Amino acid sequence: MCTSDTVRATLALRARLYAAIREFFAIRNVLEVETPILSCGANTEPNIASFVTRFSGRIDSGARERWLRTSSEFAQKRLLATGVGDNYELGRVFRDGEVGRRHNPEFTMLEWYRVGWDHRRLIDETVELVQTALTLAGKSVCVRKAAYRDLFRDMLGLDPFAASDAELHQALGNIRVEATGLTRDDWLDLLLTHRIQPDFPRDRVTVVFDYPASQCALAKIRGNDPPVAERFELYVGTQELANGYHELTDATEQRARFVRDNARRHERGLPELPIDENFLAALETGVPECAGVALGIERLLMAMTDSEDIREVLAFGFGQA
Repeated sequence: MCTSDTVRATLALRARLYAAIREFFAIRNVLEVETPILSCGANTEPNIASFVTRFSGRIDSGARERWLRTSSEFAQKRLLATGVGDNYELGRVFRDGEVGRRHNPEFTMLEWYRVGWDHRRLIDETVELVQTALTLAGKSVCVRKAAYRDLFRDMLGLDPFAASDAELHQALGNIRVEATGLTRDDWLDLLLTHRIQPDFPRDRVTVVFDYPASQCALAKIRGNDPPVAERFELYVGTQELANGYHELTDATEQRARFVRDNARRHERGLPELPIDENFLAALETGVPECAGVALGIERLLMAMTDSEDIREVLAFGFGQA
């Protein structure tokens, strides 16, 4: 049981972090925005589960069924299409089925978009913000930036783009998993989370960029040989904090990815979810070239306090909510 002094100290640190974030973006002329938490479109990503609710009152337009956002991304990109320009949101998001030492079903996400930037430029700003936050807690860290391919070569001695499936399985060593239904990307994710990530030093920010094209999510694909997804993930120690993209702005390709997501959901026995047509309409109108990143505030607070349990940086965990 946390004492009242501990809870107050945690809330005070969060308040200081929010103030520092707002100052960070005010200096850079990035606008703070607030977007809807309930949406008629859902997140089709098969690895993310959404909460759904129904509106029971009188309604003149739209569906009664509404989804609690898993991210503010779609709405912020819709604002970009209106010409709002660089913007950030610091707000609550929701993911069903995720609870534990590193997950809470509701948590705070900082998400921001920079017009005319690519993911490599945004990496530098994200590192700077994380370093600013860690300084509030009297911490300093070194930084390593590594391409996904180079990281696998350096730490496992294999090329993730060229290795056979058998070589990927062998690289897991004595780590045993149920292999039924796993795809190549699943094996790569297991190698990253079980063989590479645990060896990241505690006092280091690690940024991994240029993922396999099959792991593009909402990122552009660059036509290298092989092609790569222009995205990055940022870690403090072994903890993932942020996921960023050189954003896809092609409405046709984005719709195709949503359709593929729902096909994967169907294959897994999961319900297919409504595509966010408002977001696709904004892409068709024209979202400017941009890069964006989402950063988990609780994960950042955990890094600031050396905590291994997300409940220690919340006023109330899910069990007490």
